[in-house]
Amino acid sequence: MAKKVMEGVKGLFLLVSLLSSSMFMCVLCSRGSNFGLNPFYQLDSEPTVVKGLDLKRYAGRWYEIASLPTSFQPKDGEDTRATYTLKEDGTLDVLNESWVKGKRIFIKGNAYKADPRSDEAKLKLKLFVPPFFPIFPLFGDYWVLHLDADYQYAIVGEPSRTSLFILSRQSRIDDKIYKQLVQKAVDEGYDVSKLRKTPQSKTPPPQ
Repeated sequence: MAKKVMEGVKGLFLLVSLLSSSMFMCVLCSRGSNFGLNPFYQLDSEPTVVKGLDLKRYAGRWYEIASLPTSFQPKDGEDTRATYTLKEDGTLDVLNESWVKGKRIFIKGNAYKADPRSDEAKLKLKLFVPPFFPIFPLFGDYWVLHLDADYQYAIVGEPSRTSLFILSRQSRIDDKIYKQLVQKAVDEGYDVSKLRKTPQSKTPPPQ
């Protein structure tokens, strides 16, 4: 049991930043250089978020195409993905997975609208630590900054612009589309000079 607990705690520190906000990352992580940052963007304003997000359409599996590295994210994580399941109460069950040297690491939680009365895609994320002992939840912001009309590509961030995730329904995307998504992040004031592409296998891991 002790070994299982230690593995779970290790998994937390490797994966806690996956698709979560940086409520504590903003303290631990400093911004990099200004290379890749839109020089005309006023950083005293918040990133623009999607309006009218349909959680039913948003639910399902998303693959991480790229992200900004953080102190808590596995440097060698591969096949990283998130699966969202819509519940009857309108919230989402969250399952985040990544593979490090062939070993699956995961964390569970849920997401819900920060303000149920608003049509803005500003969600709150609660992750359970560790996943099999859910009494130490961590909370953060999950803002959908961009979403195409077909719900195939998404950009997720948070107010401080410390974390950024480019997501796709497919594990691999066309380079032209990738560059367009990166540019959208730049337009929102993100420094993408340290953006890391997430290795994705040609054949994703089993369900």
